[in-house]
Amino acid sequence: MTERKKEGLTLLGNKGTNYIFDYDPELLETFQNAHPNRDYFVKFNFPEFTSLCPITHQPDFATLHISYVPAERMVESKSLKLYLFSYRNHGDFHEDCVNKIADDLIRLMDPKYLEVWGKFLPRGGISIDPYVNYGKKGTRWEEVAFDRLSKHDLYPEKIDNR
Repeated sequence: MTERKKEGLTLLGNKGTNYIFDYDPELLETFQNAHPNRDYFVKFNFPEFTSLCPITHQPDFATLHISYVPAERMVESKSLKLYLFSYRNHGDFHEDCVNKIADDLIRLMDPKYLEVWGKFLPRGGISIDPYVNYGKKGTRWEEVAFDRLSKHDLYPEKIDNR
């Protein structure tokens, strides 16, 4: 039995990928963290995130930054890509998308720490950049989460790169 099948991964290496166009958290898959006794960050940058405005149904485009400190389970990257792709026809406000992604990943992996930052392109002359984070309760990561959130935007970036 291959390592991929033993982990229960069905998407990695699958040549017949089926792209889902409606929000579907069931696409997410995990695998065992080979280094659960060491704290380290895993960061995903997804520059092609799209969703729909729930009111106008116009497309919204963003770069998503997802960082986490794994515990026992890690998210498999192809399943994450397909999950994020499933937002393409999903209507939600920017803040809701970022919070929903965080909630789904926390439920999936039970990480020590997680943050999701959406940098949405301007529409109507304004950009919206929601940020959410989570630290596992009762651990030092709970304090890290509060500290990072409270200092998150002390030095806002210059918005001339979009």
